[in-house]
Amino acid sequence: MGRVSAVPIPQPRAETTADATRRRAGRSLGTALLLGAAGSAVVLIASGQTWADGIATVAGGSVSLHVGGRDVTGVPAALAIAGLAALVAVFAVRTGGRLLVSALLALSGAGAAVAALVGANDRSALDDEAARTTGDTAATVGGLTHTAWPYVTAAGGVLILLAGLLALRYGSHWPTMSGRYERDGTPRAARVRRPAAGPAKATGPATDPDRPEDIWKALDRGEDPTG
Repeated sequence: MGRVSAVPIPQPRAETTADATRRRAGRSLGTALLLGAAGSAVVLIASGQTWADGIATVAGGSVSLHVGGRDVTGVPAALAIAGLAALVAVFAVRTGGRLLVSALLALSGAGAAVAALVGANDRSALDDEAARTTGDTAATVGGLTHTAWPYVTAAGGVLILLAGLLALRYGSHWPTMSGRYERDGTPRAARVRRPAAGPAKATGPATDPDRPEDIWKALDRGEDPTG
């Protein structure tokens, strides 16, 4: 019976710390983009919806009033746009600049969420609307109700905040926009095309026109003896 040699089974390469960091950074990049874009869209849409309803009493009846989020406060929408710009700028800057932009992204989300929660129970916008509608600055609003849209806006701000926190934690491992198209503004020297040098023609000895043998040798070489 022949000998059977044991062939070692190749073992999978153990994952290093650098591999694990790269894997987490790749996942965090996609997640941050999704959270930032979705959060900004939610804030912009929700802040344009009706946040509060009420009824203003006027002579001979009552008037229904409605105010949107941007009538209550324009801060969440403005911060959502700033956060979206910061999310794009994260990939255009390096090192310290990236850290600063990531912090701006997180602060934009936090500010949008806080502003929406503060405006959730605001009634001053309805009072202003009542004064405008009735022409009476002392008009009061009754039957005040608030919708869920301020809280949806706040949730969008939290999504932007999470995108900023991911950028702060893993942004240093994310790729940067290529710099090969960047120009430093200095003029570049014009490129001069030089004709390619061809093979040098071999020249024979000088031809003496007074010697017939030299003339015949020049003709044999393909030269013009009269040149």
